[in-house]
Amino acid sequence: MPMIRLTVPTGALTDQGRVTIQRDLATVLLRWEGAPDTVFFRAQAWSYLVELPEGAQGTAEDDAPRFLVEVTVPQGALSERRKAGLVEEATTTVLAAAGLSSAEALRVWVLVHEQPDGTWGAGGSVVRYADLVTLAKGQQADA
Repeated sequence: MPMIRLTVPTGALTDQGRVTIQRDLATVLLRWEGAPDTVFFRAQAWSYLVELPEGAQGTAEDDAPRFLVEVTVPQGALSERRKAGLVEEATTTVLAAAGLSSAEALRVWVLVHEQPDGTWGAGGSVVRYADLVTLAKGQQADA
C-alpha cells in the first residue's frame, strides 16, 4: 500500500495546486507502482499535505520554498526504472502545483522509502507484498 507525503511551506502552492496536489501525487504513485486503477487501490494510496508555518523552512542560502516528497512503498514494488519515473513525474507535478518552471526542479526532493516485507500492517494484520501482487492481479482481471 503506497503512501505519499508532501511537505511545503505555507503559501508555496497555487490555490488550484493546493486543491489538487494530493490526488495528483497519489495517482502518480499508483501509476509508477503499477497498481490497477480501481476504487480499492485508489482508496489505499494515502496522500498527506504538510504545510509548514512561515519561517519553518529555509536553506543556508535563502528562504525560497523547497518541497519534500516522501514516498513509502513495500520493498520490491518499484524497479529502478519505476523509481526514476516516479521521481521525475512527482517533481513535475509539484512544480506545476507551485506554479514553477522546470528550471526550479532542484527545489523538489523526492525520497523513496521502501518498507521491508513483514513490517507494514493494515486492518490489524501484517500486509505482505506478495499478497498485494495477488490482490492487484485479481483486481486487474475484474477491471
